[in-house]
Amino acid sequence: MTRAIILGCSGPRLTPAETEFFAEAQPFGFILFRRNVEDPVQLAELVAALRACVEHEAPVLIDQEGGRVQRMIPPHWTRYPPGAAYLKSSNDLAGARETARLGARLMAHDLHAVGIDVDCLPVLDVPIPGAHDIIGDRAYASDPEQVAVLGRAAAEGLMAGGVLPVIKHIPGHGRALADSHHDLPVVNADRAHLEAWDFMPFRALSDMPIAMTAHVVYAALDPEEPATTSRIVLDMVRDELGYQGLIVSDDLSMKALKGDLEHRATSALKAGCDVVLHCNGDMAEMQAVLAGSKKLKGKRRKRAEAAMARRVQLAEPLDVMEGRARFDRLMTPYLEAKAGPDVGEAQG
Repeated sequence: MTRAIILGCSGPRLTPAETEFFAEAQPFGFILFRRNVEDPVQLAELVAALRACVEHEAPVLIDQEGGRVQRMIPPHWTRYPPGAAYLKSSNDLAGARETARLGARLMAHDLHAVGIDVDCLPVLDVPIPGAHDIIGDRAYASDPEQVAVLGRAAAEGLMAGGVLPVIKHIPGHGRALADSHHDLPVVNADRAHLEAWDFMPFRALSDMPIAMTAHVVYAALDPEEPATTSRIVLDMVRDELGYQGLIVSDDLSMKALKGDLEHRATSALKAGCDVVLHCNGDMAEMQAVLAGSKKLKGKRRKRAEAAMARRVQLAEPLDVMEGRARFDRLMTPYLEAKAGPDVGEAQG
């Protein structure tokens, strides 16, 4: 029986122990990081090996945003700009929208070619002045309406190429003053400000197939638990933001969450996450997450099946060479203004 978990692996090839564990655990899906990526042939083989471990058509996820967060990099793949670059390269929102969609369509081409069918993009967080820079230029804009427009453009580009988008980090990480990889952010804004600003892009894209939670406390909603483990917040996401797609937790190993990994998995699923995510590939940690997981059945299973059914069977036609040349032209103002640093293994 499929379990309501998504897991990572330790390196570019599966170990015998991982193959055996995944076959027994039957995770819903898998997620890849830089440590898992060498070149297109190796990556396609790893994706196929992961899927061969399980008895269902497992989704394979990756964080390929551009900028600081991209796992597939040169020389084998294109380096994409961060979300904030699209408005900086265009004189208007319509132009930025065209470029954002094209960039995501090209990313989808890269991912689809190696068998990856889910990208943890778009980032719908709206940063405020003084917020922690964990979001920073990953955000499309500092205005929620612009974020919604450009986020939808990116989602459409991915879906046109046969890759499902994941909207993150629901219901909004942009106001956080701490990095949830290391600390638990607490947002003290009142409900009216949250609804008008932080929540707005997620309400606007409530039709998307998959959403990833924020490990953030919203004191106006639930002063005790971050969204990932808060029934109050996740009920609000369903009932007030209108999100009926598959809800996946952010990485359970992040330090914002309390308790051991078994407790974290149990708490997130009890709160309303459909599937929990664990990324680092550590075998002992994955065993603990498995112990705290549930079978993927009932409403969870229906939402998972509905999300996977959104994958197009035939990708939108794309002249890759022409598309890349056009994308480079559209991004020229940004590239000329700022030469990008080497991309590191930033978190998603």
